[in-house]
Amino acid sequence: MNRRDFLKSAAAAAALGALGGFGVNELMAAAPKKVRKNGPQVTRRPYKNTDFTIPLLGFGMMRLPTRGFRGVDDKRAEAMVDRAMEAGLNYFDTAYMYHGGDSEKFLGRSLSRYPRESYILTSKLPIWQLSGEPEMEKTFAEQLKRTKAGYFDFYFLHWLNEGNWDHAEEVKAYDFLKKKQQAGLIRHVGFSYHGGPRGLETIAKAHQWELAQVQMNFRDWDTNARSLYEVLTRYRIPISVMGPLGGGSLASLSSRAEAVLRKAAPDASPASWMLRFIGSLPNVQIVLSGMSTMDQLEDNIRTFAPFKALTDDERTVLRQAAEVSRWRRTGSSLCTTCRYCMPCPVGVQIPDVFRSYNRYKEDGDKAKFISSYQAISAKGRASACVNCGVCLKKCPQKINIPQHMKEIAAEFKTLG
Repeated sequence: MNRRDFLKSAAAAAALGALGGFGVNELMAAAPKKVRKNGPQVTRRPYKNTDFTIPLLGFGMMRLPTRGFRGVDDKRAEAMVDRAMEAGLNYFDTAYMYHGGDSEKFLGRSLSRYPRESYILTSKLPIWQLSGEPEMEKTFAEQLKRTKAGYFDFYFLHWLNEGNWDHAEEVKAYDFLKKKQQAGLIRHVGFSYHGGPRGLETIAKAHQWELAQVQMNFRDWDTNARSLYEVLTRYRIPISVMGPLGGGSLASLSSRAEAVLRKAAPDASPASWMLRFIGSLPNVQIVLSGMSTMDQLEDNIRTFAPFKALTDDERTVLRQAAEVSRWRRTGSSLCTTCRYCMPCPVGVQIPDVFRSYNRYKEDGDKAKFISSYQAISAKGRASACVNCGVCLKKCPQKINIPQHMKEIAAEFKTLG
């Protein structure tokens, strides 16, 4: 079914009308706000061999501006959504757990101002939390209510890995997604994955997937990302890339590495180089960026509107920057500050500790590290870790967090 037919589908409307008492008018009411194109438009790529196109840059909704502990800052986040829509960036990626559920709710408040056919929405089923179809039904209905979208353009099994894939199969999670697709509530089914190539291949060949979301970035290319890309390309599954900037760590490099990039392109940010590296891969359908500020959004729009693939000479420059970058020579962790590990039972501010330490390992500035680390409360520092192991089960990067906390605490003690 093509996009036009899907939107007109009487079956979808009937299913919506019967879903949990939510009426079609409530969930799919046409919004008065018109999409106003303004300035250069983000490059789009056709989805498979269809006339349906998707912007190469996608808006990841996990790092939205917030009001401290009071959830998403609607005023700032809504301004970013409006600017994205103006630039043709109309792909929004969220999940049940992002911002404690407020990400989906914010999108319901913000995107419902626009006609439903004007944006592309992806969300995800937290399969590791669900024991069977009744819980999946309840969660899915809640997500539709939160987003006010009526249907999802893409819907994923969230956070699959070698450890929980068997559970997903046992509860027939894929079959659940296909039922919702047949009912007109999902257009395309997919999955997000954290793990190695062997587990990815097991999942890729198990079912007919229409999009897969994996972490890939320039830093990880030769260790894991290339293998993930090759598996999905071999199975002809288009790729949505998460973490192209390594949780922001690749947006700010050492002074030596940035000097190499500036010499080649004085006006280009380090982030733009990293995003272009990923976007230049032909089987990449979407490059997600979790933007928190308007400045980040504008920089990304400049990179993708229009998008220019890296030349061979530019690839050489990027390799040269990597050679002088300290991440190739130091023990920085692969933490992306996703915050899945939080809250820590004893209050360790794990993402903040890693952010401070990784920056130190990148730029070598001891004074800055001491200052930023001491800005974390004593109860939140690495030395407060009691090695309980709760975080180990939560980290999608499979980082041995307690061991890293022990090492960071010891190293800080030598500097203090």
